[in-house]
Amino acid sequence: MGQRLGVFGGTFDPVHVGHLVAAVNARHDLGLERVLLVVANLPWQKADRAVTPAEDRYAMVEAAVSGVAGLEASRLEIDRGGPSYTADTIAQLHQLEPAAELFLIVGWDVSLELGTWERLEEVKDLATLVVVNRPGALPPEGLVQDGWRLAEVAVPNLEISSTDLRARAASGRPLDYLVPPGAVDVIRARGLYSVGR
Repeated sequence: MGQRLGVFGGTFDPVHVGHLVAAVNARHDLGLERVLLVVANLPWQKADRAVTPAEDRYAMVEAAVSGVAGLEASRLEIDRGGPSYTADTIAQLHQLEPAAELFLIVGWDVSLELGTWERLEEVKDLATLVVVNRPGALPPEGLVQDGWRLAEVAVPNLEISSTDLRARAASGRPLDYLVPPGAVDVIRARGLYSVGR
């Protein structure tokens, strides 16, 4: 049997402590050898707003997970180019590591939108869906009936919004303890989210 591999995709604009809490807890609770934080190249769901360049978002994630056991920044979607679809990423990982057992990690809010995803059946065939939720919350309805292999991971309820973090940064307010220190360093060094950008 191959390794148990977590796949946690996102725009990560910016990456924040809520992302890392979800990834670390999924790794622990499900006995995953690695969790890949896969940085979207062109997130098709965010076509309505400007997104920070992929290389900057990757640099933030790479800095955020540096030194965190079992977490890795992944540029699979960036290197593939074009719009980022989870089905393509899961298929690519299955090709690269055919023996690996894949676990797709999503937040509860994302699990409610799965019906809008491209080629959902392909994802279902290749991965177990891991829904990250606050303790005691009800599981999303219908996922088992929809044919998903399903796992749930409870994490503290951290109401952190990337939209709010971008606004904080633009107004010069601190991101400390909301964004991992390495990612804060990247934001400052590259002048990301500054007013007038």
